[in-house]
Amino acid sequence: MIRYPNGKKYQPAQTNKKMSRQQNTYSNRGMMLEEDLNETNDFYLTHGIAVIHKKPTPVQIVNVDYPKRSAAVIKEAYFKQASTTDYNGVYKGLYLDFEAKETKNKTSFPLQNFHEHQINHMKQVVKQNGICFVILMFTSVQELYLFEAKNLFPYWDQIKEGGRKSIPKNDVEKKGHLIQIGLHPRIDYIKIIDKLYF
Repeated sequence: MIRYPNGKKYQPAQTNKKMSRQQNTYSNRGMMLEEDLNETNDFYLTHGIAVIHKKPTPVQIVNVDYPKRSAAVIKEAYFKQASTTDYNGVYKGLYLDFEAKETKNKTSFPLQNFHEHQINHMKQVVKQNGICFVILMFTSVQELYLFEAKNLFPYWDQIKEGGRKSIPKNDVEKKGHLIQIGLHPRIDYIKIIDKLYF
């Protein structure tokens, strides 16, 4: 059993093999984006383009069962601390840091998908002149955007003033950068980073 820092149990998403193709796509959408990004980062690494990795989630193991000497089963574990962003690395000598999020919403991106500690981390990265952004996926229309962290902050800050709790899709389209999904690499976000920073 794995627990969050607040003691709450971690519950992985349940999948049913008999679900329709569309339901299956939605239930696994986060994993699919993550797999595509990991594949893209492997492509960048293999071709000497960039070194970017998914950050491991720090977990403290509390209880382990050893049914056999060769097989250990984790029975209980806790997330040690709140994680920051999903990915970080280096590209052309600059630190690169980003988060990947998805929504089924067609008209806006809910800010509840982000956490205060993630925003604070991104603000610190930007303050140090690192390249920081989020990859936003609108699953209902299969559109993917690179949205710079500096453009995200005003939307986050407006929540504290009682403002709206989402980014209108029109704003994502205007201020963000559409990522064309390809084959190799699958999600070529470095092409956009080149246009913005180099």
